[in-house]
Amino acid sequence: MQVLKFGGTSVGSTQAIEQVCQIVANYKRKGTLALVVSAMSGTTDKLIQCGQLAGLQQEQYKSLLQEIEDRHLDTIRGLFPITMQSSLLSQVKKQLNQLESLCDGIFQVGELSARSLDKIMSFGELLSSWMIAEKLKQLGISAAWKDSRELIATDAQFGHALVDFDTTDHQVTSYFQHQNAAVVVLPGFIAASAGKETTTLGRGGSDYTAAIVAAAMDASVLEIWTDVSGMMTADPRLVPQAIPIPRISYEEAMELSHFGAKVIYPPTIQPVMNRRIPIWIKNTFAADDYGTLIQDNGEKTFPVTGISGIQKIALLTLEGSGMVGIPGFSKRLFDALLREKVNVILITQSSSEHSITVGVHEDDMLKAKVGIDSEFVQEIHDKRIEPLIVEKDLAIVAVVGDNMKNHHGMSGKLFGALGRNAINVRAIAQGSTEKNISAVISKNDVRKALNVIHEVFFETETRQINVFVAGTGNVGGKLLEQLQLQQAYLLKELGLQVRIIALANSRKMRFSESGIQLDNWKEELEAGHEMDLEQFMQRVQSMNLRNSVFVDNTASETVAGVYSTFLQHGISVVTCNKIACSSEYNNYKKLKDLARKFNASFLFETNVGAGLPVINTLNDLIRSGDKVQTIEAVLSGSLNFVFNHFVNGASFREVVKAAQDEGYTEPDPRIDLSGKDVMRKILILARESGAVLEMDDITNHSFLPAGSLDVKDVPAFYEQLSVHADHFNNLLKAAAEKGERLKFVARYHNGEASVGLQSVGPQHPFYQLEGKDNIVLFTTSRYSAQPLIVKGAGAGADVTASGIFADIIRTVR
Repeated sequence: MQVLKFGGTSVGSTQAIEQVCQIVANYKRKGTLALVVSAMSGTTDKLIQCGQLAGLQQEQYKSLLQEIEDRHLDTIRGLFPITMQSSLLSQVKKQLNQLESLCDGIFQVGELSARSLDKIMSFGELLSSWMIAEKLKQLGISAAWKDSRELIATDAQFGHALVDFDTTDHQVTSYFQHQNAAVVVLPGFIAASAGKETTTLGRGGSDYTAAIVAAAMDASVLEIWTDVSGMMTADPRLVPQAIPIPRISYEEAMELSHFGAKVIYPPTIQPVMNRRIPIWIKNTFAADDYGTLIQDNGEKTFPVTGISGIQKIALLTLEGSGMVGIPGFSKRLFDALLREKVNVILITQSSSEHSITVGVHEDDMLKAKVGIDSEFVQEIHDKRIEPLIVEKDLAIVAVVGDNMKNHHGMSGKLFGALGRNAINVRAIAQGSTEKNISAVISKNDVRKALNVIHEVFFETETRQINVFVAGTGNVGGKLLEQLQLQQAYLLKELGLQVRIIALANSRKMRFSESGIQLDNWKEELEAGHEMDLEQFMQRVQSMNLRNSVFVDNTASETVAGVYSTFLQHGISVVTCNKIACSSEYNNYKKLKDLARKFNASFLFETNVGAGLPVINTLNDLIRSGDKVQTIEAVLSGSLNFVFNHFVNGASFREVVKAAQDEGYTEPDPRIDLSGKDVMRKILILARESGAVLEMDDITNHSFLPAGSLDVKDVPAFYEQLSVHADHFNNLLKAAAEKGERLKFVARYHNGEASVGLQSVGPQHPFYQLEGKDNIVLFTTSRYSAQPLIVKGAGAGADVTASGIFADIIRTVR
């Protein structure tokens, strides 16, 4: 015998019912086929509403009854030829008249009992199963309809009755032994008490009905037909990368179903597991898909089989020094919860016995608190324990797999991934069988947590980086261009999927949770909303995506001021903007500390040397225990460009203008020529070396004539360069007479830093520095005789963008 169960969506329309009948017609039967059917999708919810409204004496229940009637009558009209419809419509109408009379009676007395509600809810399955039986007969299939209330016996616990398996097994086997029909259609979900009163098996109970029948008849297989192709590694509505699980053990399926996997109702598994009957989950609307086969353990591809979660969790914590070493507190706690009929989902207790924590559904937290505080009223009065602590707005995420026990570091991998994404874990539970590791987290972090965990355990070949970009000018535009060109390479060679989730400039901002297409990003950005930095930050935080990176390509002090907010939410920051790291030391240190505290990256390699590995090289020296003695550097690609092109006969003004036109200087060249930009860079290097310095501590030997910077705008500054042309020519002449070249040099030594124009001779490493190149000499304890040199292009949008690109990749590597 085989048992097939079809869920509400599988019988939710005329077309769906026809698909079910087609599946049955094509089925290769081995003996009698038992068909267990749910109510049409949404019907049970409407039936419950009818009962509740009637109990509250609100006449709106009548309009809901009419909707239920119209839907079922329309289904009959769609399923059967007109010559058959009259008698079938009459039968359905007769059933619905009984339902209406029941609701009318409840309306009259103004009270809805659990017994009456069970009776009301039964009509959904009774109607759908009867219609399908009649349709099978019309198709020429030998079919019979049987009322499950005559087969499944329960106690009188209305709403969630307990099955009397001895009586049920006897009634089921007796019926099927004498049944000759090829297909028997049964309504799921419903049963009957010893007094022949209608009971129900709990929401999702149609699965349970099918399992009970399958176990009683020792069926060869139980098939659960639904609207998805089997159990998934995670909820695909929350984790788009979720994949089907082809095979899973009974124990794993039970764990996942208890922890929120809605494909199968939790009690379903136990009856068939006892008989080792396989359960096959199939898709009604994709019947050829393999689905998921639940049976004894098979070979596993991954140590983790699936990830699930439960929303709306509350934590109850009983704590106090009076609990230590005193037996019986746990028993009294759980007895109090039992009296209040509160189901415990998770338990954890400290080894000190100072506290015990349980997780319950939020709907139960108030009655749980009342019951527990009442149980321990004397101990609370004597201050031996505290009143029950209740925390809500939580959720449980659970990692399930029989094979976890054979792999070391599963817990570390799980909690490490959550920690790196700033997801705080409130409580932990792990059984000694190592089949399940559960963590309680904020409900706001559920989507992010599931995606993070899925990436770690299942997406071994790919990782996703979600990038939020501020600044789409020269550097930002080049960055987006490079990302677009490298997307395929990153995915294939590094297993990285870089998605641009948001773009912003001074005018517009654009968000797309699925990622902005980089081939037309300019058009997408122009179609965005007006830029508002506060709203931009709030949107980034509310999206709460894993591996989030905020990229600042601006030179804005305002944008630099929001780094701390991002870091506090576990969002990494990558920036070429030097303002934050050269601000007050306390702010610089705060950002570094926040990055460590919230497991986020704060990367600013391009603050010094554009794409050159200057800061990373320095960090590697410090981390490996080396001590910096001196840093000497030409850190301004723009100034190096200027002085390399400022030769005899050249105009200093025109050389500076050419550097600006080439994009080597800031939009305001005064920042470069004043030495302020170089001061920021040497300050950053000094701080990364361990020095506590402020900008005011750096000596600036300016080469500009007095007053030339005190002008209102850039055109006026260029006029000053023309006015003082002789001053610049004299600087050049003095250097040339000594056979030297002009370089703007930054120096850090013994805790002191300075910047200024120097002339260097042919033997100096700086002499041959061409174009816009930068050079940094690190003299350290290990590199004392010969400094470590980093040299290369230190300015330009391309190389700066490449440095930012590298930092983005570094956030996840």
